[in-house]
Amino acid sequence: MPILSRPALVEHLVRTRIAGDVATPRDNNLSHYRKLANGDRHYWLGLELGDRWADEQDVLAVMAERCGVIDDPAHRAGQDTIDPELTVDALDRMAARLRKAAAGKERVLFATGHPGALIDAHGRVAAALRAKGCDIVRIPGGLVADEGYVVQFADVAVFERGASLWHTHSPEPMNAVLDALGEAGRPDLVVADHGWAGRAAQRGVDSVGYADCNDPALFIGEAEGTMQVTVPLDDHVVDPRFYEPMTAYLLDAAGLTA
Repeated sequence: MPILSRPALVEHLVRTRIAGDVATPRDNNLSHYRKLANGDRHYWLGLELGDRWADEQDVLAVMAERCGVIDDPAHRAGQDTIDPELTVDALDRMAARLRKAAAGKERVLFATGHPGALIDAHGRVAAALRAKGCDIVRIPGGLVADEGYVVQFADVAVFERGASLWHTHSPEPMNAVLDALGEAGRPDLVVADHGWAGRAAQRGVDSVGYADCNDPALFIGEAEGTMQVTVPLDDHVVDPRFYEPMTAYLLDAAGLTA
């Protein structure tokens, strides 16, 4: 796949609605910001936020700055946005961390709570890091969490229940993995999303990941310095192949292309 220039990637992100005018509606975003501020841990994505974000307007301000949602508390319904320039800026920051991982031949764990959308993007990065000599974590077998199993496909840890891969925000699958690995098997870096990324960061592992505009916790985690990088994007667009140019750009920026 040809590597897109930054302007061409921005155009692609907007055209495919990975960024720009995204499908997630404004009222859904605000509802999630309010629930995070009210202490609903489902929306903390494995981070421990204490009482530092009890005002939903503070959450909105972070999301406007780091994700590009509309910075107007009076805008309560209709369209919301992700700034594609912020998406590419964050991809560049992620690329810098991946470049460091490759240079140090680090031990890297990949995981996703969005297997229907992001498993291929994560898997491509895992393969590229392995080709550079990184140790891609193979999780132990038989791990259980949230009445299901933690399994691995194409080097990416996912949550399985009832013979299906599940969309999950829970941090418990990451807890299960890190507990099973122990200190001796602890990764140097986690590349993930949702509660997988947040809980790894909370437990002191370098963590970079992707987050949608209705998932404010990982952006707050980056603002506080717990998460290293959070890339804003719609995390489940209609065709997973739409992420391929973005992934190619990321790998090229990280020096991981052949």
